Amino acid sequence: MSAQPSNPNPDAPEARFEHLTLARLDAVLAVEQQAYTHPWTRGNFTDALASGYQAQVLMAGDHLLGYFVAMLGVDEVHLLNITVTPAYQRQGWARVLLDALALWSRGRGAQWLWLEVRTSNQRAQQIYQVHGFRRVGERKRYYPAADGQREDAVVMSFAL
Repeated sequence: MSAQPSNPNPDAPEARFEHLTLARLDAVLAVEQQAYTHPWTRGNFTDALASGYQAQVLMAGDHLLGYFVAMLGVDEVHLLNITVTPAYQRQGWARVLLDALALWSRGRGAQWLWLEVRTSNQRAQQIYQVHGFRRVGERKRYYPAADGQREDAVVMSFAL
């Protein structure tokens, strides 16, 4: 599957989705380190791959634009990780990733997409809301934070 953001750069190489494999894991881990104060570990990713979760990378040439990892349930999909490489943020790639996830989820018969996002991550919450996700709850002390503290998560869902 190939993709372009809503305002594509005509000089940019065409983007394509590929399965996340162990061969691409070092590049994904480098992005995690750039993007987050509490990134996923190699173990988090290898466990997700071993469990058969849907894990896709979005590539343009040899450049990693972003990725997502999602877990299929009975009639729902839980988005576990979605990341746009910091150098490619604010270019529409998050929408491309979310659209691809929704398409895959519908193809598996899912009726809902679910996710958690840090309460402090207003930018991500706005992206999800524009995409059609709605805030449905909160998980107290869900995420690790600085100095051994914990941060609440906003729970969001999207009806497919």
